[in-house]
Amino acid sequence: MPTNERPDRNLAMDLVRTTEAAAMASAKWQGRGDKEAGDQAAVDAMRTMLSTVEVEGVVVIGEGEKDEAPMLFNGERVGTGHDHAPKIDIAVDPVDGTTLLSEGRPGSLAVIAATARGGMFDPGPAVYMEKMVVGPSAKGMIDLDAPLKRNLDRIARAVGKDISEVTVMMLDRPRHEDAKREIREAGARIQLISDGDVAGGLLAAWDERPGVDLLYGIGGTPEGVSTACGIKALRGEILGRLWPRNDEERSEIVNAGLDLGQVLTTDDLVTTDDAFLACTGITTGQLVDGVTYDNRGAITESLVMRAKSGTIRVIRSRHRIAKMNEYLD
Repeated sequence: MPTNERPDRNLAMDLVRTTEAAAMASAKWQGRGDKEAGDQAAVDAMRTMLSTVEVEGVVVIGEGEKDEAPMLFNGERVGTGHDHAPKIDIAVDPVDGTTLLSEGRPGSLAVIAATARGGMFDPGPAVYMEKMVVGPSAKGMIDLDAPLKRNLDRIARAVGKDISEVTVMMLDRPRHEDAKREIREAGARIQLISDGDVAGGLLAAWDERPGVDLLYGIGGTPEGVSTACGIKALRGEILGRLWPRNDEERSEIVNAGLDLGQVLTTDDLVTTDDAFLACTGITTGQLVDGVTYDNRGAITESLVMRAKSGTIRVIRSRHRIAKMNEYLD
């Protein structure tokens, strides 16, 4: 088909190498009960691979501030930094679901998201946000200020289901007890997850993976920003509102110039269509399979998403032992 715009580079195809490396490194710690070691293995592998990617990147959402995280800290510059390399903002989550990994439970992921420079919302001190995520069929039907029952009724009509067939995914946390009651009284179903709401958000936004109609609840703000990069490609919708845990954090958020009352839309969280997300399964979950090792090396499964084109790729990769050892040792 004729076009007025030539295809340009899909950075997610480069970035997926970093999530594959992180997943394979951290998978060695599956079920060993050591969250810190599994996370550090992923951080080290991801950082090594990021240094080879032809970008001039800044970590907007990393593993913490510089004095708390030796690698992939907020503000760190990554990539080759060569002249004419694309300038991008990056959000990294080397292990989304460290508890899932350490306990050998399903659903942990290695995640990286990127946008053109300046295109990514910086949550600053805001650790948590209330969020809703739906797929394209229910886009425009959700409202954080409306009762959950009204949201569920509108989602059910939009996706062509009875409300009894609507499934809401949410983190299993005490803070969600009231929401659980409202959802069940409305007649909908709940699927509780212990950790890892990046995968939950992508599942809710991906109409081609049926089973989850809505992700709702209070979860990580950084994870919400990363998820928004994928939602841009999936053509779904995310709404979020910052949720301070205490008065001290409330003051920090206000002092950072962030509006606690604002409902953040997909376009607020990611202001550009020049956005990418790559994730690789560490332990097998609903979204992607986890790392499998054998005597030849490892097999990984990844998702690669590009917002501009709306292209979603599922990549199953075979990694040979000799090459793996270059960044897993």
